[in-house]
Amino acid sequence: MTTQELKEKAGSLRETVFRVIHAAGGGHFGGSLSVIEILTVLYYEEMRGDPGNPSWAGRDRFILGKGHAGPALYAVLADKGYFPKERLAELDMDGGSLPKHVDRLKVTGIEYSSGPLGIGISVANGMAKAAKLDGADTRIYLLMGDGECDEGEVWEGAMTAAHYHLDNLLAVVDRNRCQIDGDTCDVMELEPFAGKWKSFGWNVLHADGHDIDSLKAAFAGAKTVKGAPTVVIADTVKGKGISFMENNYLWHSGSLTEEQFQRGLRDLAEARA
Repeated sequence: MTTQELKEKAGSLRETVFRVIHAAGGGHFGGSLSVIEILTVLYYEEMRGDPGNPSWAGRDRFILGKGHAGPALYAVLADKGYFPKERLAELDMDGGSLPKHVDRLKVTGIEYSSGPLGIGISVANGMAKAAKLDGADTRIYLLMGDGECDEGEVWEGAMTAAHYHLDNLLAVVDRNRCQIDGDTCDVMELEPFAGKWKSFGWNVLHADGHDIDSLKAAFAGAKTVKGAPTVVIADTVKGKGISFMENNYLWHSGSLTEEQFQRGLRDLAEARA
């Protein structure tokens, strides 16, 4: 896909996510909207996979550490054909098959059931180490939130990945600088964030998390690194695309009035015009 086609795809997916979360009565708008371009480049450009054969051994693996961004991943998987788009209406519904946090036992294309934060890196490490033991060229992709990096297990996992030289592991941090109860700098200061990852033995790259070409360049650069895992710190905007949600931690999760919903749709339409 061309850069323009990927931009248009991201715009379409962002609107789908906004509509689906609203239809569910509310949910995790902020962190779902901030990862759209990251998921778009990963699933439509970067990763190997086959919706017709989701268990294909040669596929790359994607781990969503920040499981509350499930609506964004669901929208991508449905659009790719892993399950019918009509199922998106089941998000967080009684008797439905799409829980707020991703569940690999209920949704085709999900590699890991997530919700508790910080655990995804350990799962990704295991998959990356297993691929190396098998001599497979599989790559493992992990998407974490920056608030998630408050968790001690993230740094235990970071040490482990560097110790085992897991150069087939790429972690992406959704650096939107907000978490459930405040700005990350107020809740738990992460800076010097890049320096921390470097000190743990990781190759560190930066990207504009809403710029297709910037993400593509970072992911391509990660593939050239041998002997160490790579983290891409992707600068993003919480609630991207919705004017009253952007950079506002209060929209980590919430519900909309009809007026807010219509305003959000106008914002998204203007961004795609």
